[in-house]
Amino acid sequence: MDATPRWFTETDEGHSAWYVEHFRALAAEGADLEGEARFVDASLPPASRVLDAGCGPGRLGAALHARGHRVVGVDADPVLLAAAREDHVGPRWVLADLARLDLGEVFDAVVAAGNVMVFLARGSEEVVVGRLAAHVAPDGILVLGFRTDRHVTPDDVEAAATRSGLHPEHRFATWDLRPWRDDADFVIVVCRRPGTT
Repeated sequence: MDATPRWFTETDEGHSAWYVEHFRALAAEGADLEGEARFVDASLPPASRVLDAGCGPGRLGAALHARGHRVVGVDADPVLLAAAREDHVGPRWVLADLARLDLGEVFDAVVAAGNVMVFLARGSEEVVVGRLAAHVAPDGILVLGFRTDRHVTPDDVEAAATRSGLHPEHRFATWDLRPWRDDADFVIVVCRRPGTT
């Protein structure tokens, strides 16, 4: 397993700063950047605990916080995390590698939305799914959204989640709940940890 995420090895120098400014500009233009947050919010009771895994500059975590959820955002990129802290007061922002993540708490939802799975270190995908699953509370969900034209497949992710004690529950092709098709170029996988009842 490679120790360095693809986010650092397969992007150009300055990519993180560009990414921050790109999403700041989209927000300033009034672009709809909350599709993932609507999806997650609709899946949870009010005031749920949410882990935004691979939170980047904090757009998803901030939107969920604004909807009343208690949010922790985690990212390995200090540039992105600094932007999250600067732009979005409320959630707790933590610098950490998802392959070694151990926050010592569980969440009603763990979400990795913005192609996090395709930017992980080579060979770390199953380890990361296991670390994320370890943070899912009983009856909680793991939600992973990513492009399907890369090296990770929905079957791979669901198999890893199953080995970590979760049960695959849904697949969608978009955050607005369009049905999954085998030729879709994006997938949202939802897996649930069995409840205590």
